[in-house]
Amino acid sequence: MKAAGRPADDVAGIIASLTREVADFPTPGIAFKDLTPVFADAAGLAAVTAALAQVAAGVDLVAGIDARGFLLAGAIADRLHVGALAVRKGGKLPPPVLSEAYQLEYGQAVLEIPADGIDLAGRRVVIVDDVLATGGTLAAAQRLLRRAGAEVAAAAVVLELADMGGRAAVAPLPLHSLLAL
Repeated sequence: MKAAGRPADDVAGIIASLTREVADFPTPGIAFKDLTPVFADAAGLAAVTAALAQVAAGVDLVAGIDARGFLLAGAIADRLHVGALAVRKGGKLPPPVLSEAYQLEYGQAVLEIPADGIDLAGRRVVIVDDVLATGGTLAAAQRLLRRAGAEVAAAAVVLELADMGGRAAVAPLPLHSLLAL
């Protein structure tokens, strides 16, 4: 499906029309929401990027969570004429790094940012990601950036799986989702 025929202000409708649902992935009983078709559609990517840029207005830096958050952060930062920061999965950056461990439903993971070369002290940052489920990854990114001295102003996601409770995991941080299911 193409988003081109939809009104530009119907961002939630564009996302809903282009999102692919994959049954029983990654495990039986899970209905995976794949946003890849949204990002691959020119009108879909433009609508999502414009809407998230409105949320991020006034920040100094856009932090995108590994990996689809990188796509969003770069596009949003370009629109706002600010920098973008990749919040990486553990082991992907050369040392020294700042790390934050967190729990997943199925184990533990780590997020990292460079400890040198980027001064985050006092910078207003918005965190962006594709999907918010339980909120563990977003909460870890928030803790990591704050520990680095950043002022985390808000978080924004394309799709929120509201029944998973992720919003509570990052409260009281302002959280904006373009589509909640």
